[in-house]
Amino acid sequence: MALLPLYILKSTRPKIVIIGGGYAGLAALTTLRRYSADVEITLIDPGTHHLKITHLHETFRYPLSDLQVSYTLLEQRFDCRHIRSALTIDEAALCQWQERGCLQLKEEAVPFDYLLVATGARQNCLDGVSGDVAENVLVLEDFCTAAGSDLLDTFLEKQDSAASCISVIGGGATGIQFLFELAGFLHRRRVSHSLRLIDDKARVLQQFPPGFASYIEKRMLELDIEFFPGVYFLEQRNNQILLEEQASRRQFELPSMLSLVFTGNRQNNLIETNLFGQVKAGGKLLENVFAAGDGSVYPSLGSNSMTAQSAVRKGKLAARNMLRYSGLLKVLEPYLHRDLGYVVSLGPEDAVGWLVLENNVVTGVPVMVIKEAVETRYDLLLSGVDTYLV
Repeated sequence: MALLPLYILKSTRPKIVIIGGGYAGLAALTTLRRYSADVEITLIDPGTHHLKITHLHETFRYPLSDLQVSYTLLEQRFDCRHIRSALTIDEAALCQWQERGCLQLKEEAVPFDYLLVATGARQNCLDGVSGDVAENVLVLEDFCTAAGSDLLDTFLEKQDSAASCISVIGGGATGIQFLFELAGFLHRRRVSHSLRLIDDKARVLQQFPPGFASYIEKRMLELDIEFFPGVYFLEQRNNQILLEEQASRRQFELPSMLSLVFTGNRQNNLIETNLFGQVKAGGKLLENVFAAGDGSVYPSLGSNSMTAQSAVRKGKLAARNMLRYSGLLKVLEPYLHRDLGYVVSLGPEDAVGWLVLENNVVTGVPVMVIKEAVETRYDLLLSGVDTYLV
């Protein structure tokens, strides 16, 4: 059905507003423009650039600007309007927007016929990450505003020459990718500080087949990276971290000059939809409000994983369905996309992932080829060339 939008335009030009300029939001934007030159599109996002957030670990090698696409450029390329603004989104707001057909921003009122909420899930926060230890802790948001190489160079310049340890907290995909990029950065800089991984799970990448963990932990041994599984991170105190063993609840400290904390995304306040991406809130269906991205849950066989590929597929489907719903034929398409693979980067020359079947674990060069192909596909989408078949 993706190749047959079944979109027969009515006499009026539909106004569509997208909240959120991440993967889902821009997938929807490009899809809307692909199928309709008439639709009026407004993108609301507080930033000035779209950021390929899943590639932030690569800023230990490349400038942050390589991962940014200006919304001004996207306005020109896709004939849309970008408004810099942030909105508080909850059930009450969603119901109010549906009823009024309008968003009230500080600057102006923005009317719409159809609304897409494409805001992503936010990273979890820990009590040990607070203002008085900010100079010893980096979180994902820090890498959204400065390259990893710049952040580490600035930090290391303030330290004495004594060798110490840098801790990475979190054995999920983000933590692992940052860990290996950081190892490569320290090696290139000939810095003698060691690395340590802290994870509250029994093995890294708990959500993936055991083959992922076996390969990664072997690579960690080769790089002399310490691993503390089943351990909670509690706090960074100056040049020490406070930890707690999951089983015994014993607390202990280890030397650590810096902690990079990646604790995953929040699972609360997710927006529920129907099979077609229309939002359900306040006990009713909001026919003119759709949702996509990490912040949405579709009740179907389709993937609800918090990944860029799922966000893109949801965004594209929601865009097609908004067009269908605005036309004379309201034949909507259910969300059925299943992830075809997943890749975790282990630096510039290695990776581990699965392809087609989750137990089909592949490593090394074949995975790097898959990774490059997926990234090229998304870059083409932002340039206006859609190579996604479904």
